[in-house]
Amino acid sequence: MPTYEYKCKKCGNIFEKFQSITEDPIKKCKKCGGEVYRLISKNGNFILKSSGYYSTDNRSSNYKPEKKRLTTSKKEKPSKNSKSEIKEKKDKEALVK
Repeated sequence: MPTYEYKCKKCGNIFEKFQSITEDPIKKCKKCGGEVYRLISKNGNFILKSSGYYSTDNRSSNYKPEKKRLTTSKKEKPSKNSKSEIKEKKDKEALVK
């Protein structure tokens, strides 16, 4: 059974009521007896936690997962392009122009 939130138009009192979906909404405030209205609930998010629910269940038929490349155990050498080398290349390019 859902929990509904109500707000009083007269005193501004906000309260919750645990009631069936088929039950009629509350019409009077518990504190002052003023007219109340049902608020739109903010907690519409839910997560299905159980076997059988996967985030991939609704993917399109043309989805293909990315294949991982196998890496070798060789260590890659760091790039030789340091800041000073990059600056030198730019200076040479400027001289050529």
